[in-house]
Parts: sequence; C-alpha cells; structure tokens
Amino acid sequence: MKMKFTKMHGCGNDYVYVDCTKEMIDNPEKVSEIVSDRHFGIGSDGLILICPSDVADFRMAMYNADGSEGKMCGNGVRCIAKYVYDYGLTDKDKISIETKGGIKYLDLTIEDGKVSLVKVNMGAPILKSADVPVKSDKDTFVDETIEVDGKKYKVTCVSMGNPHAVTFIDDTAGLEIEKIGPEFEKHELFPDRINTEFVQVLNRKEVNMRVWERGSGETLACGTGTCATVVACVLNDKTDDEITVHVLGGDIIVKYDREENTVWMTGPAAVVFDGEITIP
Repeated sequence: MKMKFTKMHGCGNDYVYVDCTKEMIDNPEKVSEIVSDRHFGIGSDGLILICPSDVADFRMAMYNADGSEGKMCGNGVRCIAKYVYDYGLTDKDKISIETKGGIKYLDLTIEDGKVSLVKVNMGAPILKSADVPVKSDKDTFVDETIEVDGKKYKVTCVSMGNPHAVTFIDDTAGLEIEKIGPEFEKHELFPDRINTEFVQVLNRKEVNMRVWERGSGETLACGTGTCATVVACVLNDKTDDEITVHVLGGDIIVKYDREENTVWMTGPAAVVFDGEITIP
C-alpha cells in the first residue's frame, strides 16, 4: 500500500499526518508502528489521521508509536489546524476538531497565507479520580504522595482528554526520565497507564517540563501535558494562571481560567516535509 503523508511537529512533538478525506488507511495501529520507527520508518511519535466528521469541521484519530490509540494530542490538534488551512481543506480561521477527548475549538493566526500559531480551547480539566482515571478513594488526586521505584513523589492527576500525573522536582535537566518514566506509566494506581510530567518551577510565570508519554516514551513536547501541568501549578499555588511552559522542543503558553474552568493553549505548528511511503 502506498500512502501519502506529511510530517509535522509542534515544538518537536512530531507525527506523521495522513489526509483521510482523500485516502483510507487499513490497520492504522500497525501503520503507526511502521512509520514511527526512527531507523526503518519515517520517524515520529506516532500517526495522526485527518478525517471527515459529522459533528465538527474535521476529526482526529491519533495513534502512539507503539500502535495504541490515544484520545487527544494537543500538539497534534494544532498541526491538524495548520494542515487543513495550509493545504486548502478549509479557508476558515476558526475551526472545530472532533477528538476522542471531545470537540476542540481552535483560532488560527495567519501570516503570509500560512498558519503560524494556533490557540486551542482545550475545555475543562477533569479532576475526579475515577474519571482520570486513578485508583483512589479520594474524590480528586491533588498533591498526594505515591511511591514509585522506592521513592516518594507528590503527584497531582489531571485528565485533558487523556490521563496525566504531574510531579514537581528541583531539576528537570538531571532527570533520568528513561528510568523513572516507565515506572510511572505502568504504576498500579493508573489502570489506563499514565502520561507523566516532571516540572521545575522557575518563577510564577515560567516552568520547565519534561514528559514521558504512555506508548511513546519521552517526547520533546506534549500539548495536553502542558495544560495538565498548568492546572496542577494553579491548584498547588505554584504559579499564576497564565504561564510559559518550556519543553525540550520550544515554548507553549497555557492559561487556566478557574472561573470559567477552561484551559487555553497557544503554540506553533510546523510542516517538516511531504512524502510517500510503501506500507508492506
């Protein structure tokens, strides 16, 4: 099977995008594993399909590098917005995208006929333990102590359409994330596995963040992870409600409006290259 694709990234969180308004992909789980391989494939954090929708302008189907299906990807949804505008699927600068984490509404900043920046209404954070999900008898899991690999961590759990555990540490640069990330991901408290954000607070307006994504490992950025991080920062009074999150691939600006209980994420999206690959 020959498959046309576009590789894109949001702050280094890279995916292979396929326009499924024009072609069908069989067995996307397997295709994601093939294209994500950085030695024998295209190289990416996963596969994202841009599909028609009955309830929004477009629909996102997202698969991790290990073939597992994800509910939502913040960087991915921004890249879809850039794709559908830049490649002529829409001429609107305000669009809606259906995801398994709900419908997201996006505002596009256009420069020289191309999308340069995308602001996403990420909706309300989910804090109820059972809905994240976290195995806990507490209604919410905020600043709770858990033991991972013999060490105790304070953790705040938030779902932004997919589950996140946010923990605050003193230094993200020296973190052995390849060792501790899988231990968090597969911890018994998290029945659906977990994305984990390791956060270093710099001041009231800036944090450093590294992320271990379930099914993909460490990535250079995670849009929903930055949102979960800011929610956790505000709930624990670590920062103001609008901050810059420094990830390995760049900067993402997130605001958590507690009165409206809404999270807004603003960040870039970029095309790397277009191509065609034969899938065995």
